[in-house]
Amino acid sequence: MQVELNYGRGKLPIQLPDDLQVTVLRKQPMPVLPDPSAAVRKALQEPVEAAALEKLARTARSVAIAICDITRPVPNHLFLRPLIETLLQAGIPAKAIGVLVATGLHRPNLGEELDELIGDPWVLRKVRVENHYATRDEDHVLLGNTSSRGTVVRLDRRFVAADLRIATGLVEPHFMAGYSGGRKVIAPGLAHADTITTFHSARFMADPKAANCNFEGNPLHEEQLEIVRMLGGALAINAVVDEERRLSFINFGEIVASHAEAVAFVRNYAEVSARRRFKTVVTSAAGYPLDKTYYQTVKGMVGPIDILAPGGRLIVASECSEGLGSPEFIEAQRQLIQHGPSEFLRRILLKSRAAIDEWQTQMQLKPMAIGTIQLYSTGLNPAQHILTGIARIDSVALGCAGKRRGKRRQSRSRHSRGTLRCPLLAIGTRKPSCEGGKLISIPMKL
Repeated sequence: MQVELNYGRGKLPIQLPDDLQVTVLRKQPMPVLPDPSAAVRKALQEPVEAAALEKLARTARSVAIAICDITRPVPNHLFLRPLIETLLQAGIPAKAIGVLVATGLHRPNLGEELDELIGDPWVLRKVRVENHYATRDEDHVLLGNTSSRGTVVRLDRRFVAADLRIATGLVEPHFMAGYSGGRKVIAPGLAHADTITTFHSARFMADPKAANCNFEGNPLHEEQLEIVRMLGGALAINAVVDEERRLSFINFGEIVASHAEAVAFVRNYAEVSARRRFKTVVTSAAGYPLDKTYYQTVKGMVGPIDILAPGGRLIVASECSEGLGSPEFIEAQRQLIQHGPSEFLRRILLKSRAAIDEWQTQMQLKPMAIGTIQLYSTGLNPAQHILTGIARIDSVALGCAGKRRGKRRQSRSRHSRGTLRCPLLAIGTRKPSCEGGKLISIPMKL
């Protein structure tokens, strides 16, 4: 049987042995909007729990538009120009409109990468497009501390000071915050390093409710909602795309209500039942730009954990064309290798604030606690592979065929699209157990 995984900018063909029982888990086909431009215009004119954008803009003097960075395949080319044109038509001067790349603690997007991210030269010529820098104290405003967990809240002053604040993003399952988009674009996207490292600390990450597709009791989600209230609210554009990254849904409106509507749409297509767990699960990090680094690849590892049998093997294909990730993440991986999983976790649980990017190393511990992880990557050199802390394979097909011990009909699950498949145990229809689960599958990464 031949299958394909998203890998880099293309596909990775895999020829699986004929004596394997292969179960392909994927979501139901999503509808595709026949006229994306018309859908964007309609969304701006018929918002969720807010006035039409043109009406809102007539009483505003400045606008800040937050967009996700290059690690998220958001269709900015579809909605940024119509959004800005509406603001201009309402009388807001171009010099009063700014686009902020919500990098969080990621590196800035510059040059050709910024051109690719925006997707429309007109936008770059017409308005200011700037990156957020989480470690620049002078760029942030202190709003106080959250009431429930005491998270210090510092946000980008350019966003805070704007009369109209608009967050734009892709709505999909997220392995910490439940779902991406909406409030998450503001925090951590536009937050100061102190804010990000507090609610990405080990105590937050260790909470079992900080998981894919879960909002109830999720400490990250709850902090994000409170941060939006402390900010004084915002608006949002929420987009959903299918597996081919075609627009399936878009809306605009009050940030919490419009995001909730988008999440409700995604849930209709995201959940795929799995009758049992599998000894071998094959996945990818969903291809470019989602597999540019090993840091992002970890999300693809966490996605399938609820369908991986204890002691099983998780095989991940990820190009990692930019290597491991940030220097801080590399240091966290070094600490994991030096101290081992248990001691690494013990040490970080003692801290009130995380070291930058060490939360991703902590999340890697989840699949490591269940079984063996094997990585196929052409972008990592041997020294970098050592720092992943997982096994290296030279072929996905050979990895699937390995350790068969003479058995003829081994079960394998091809968990294609990596972070697009985000599992949860089944809830509601029957009691969840290790023999059953739900695979949560969404268009573009987590």
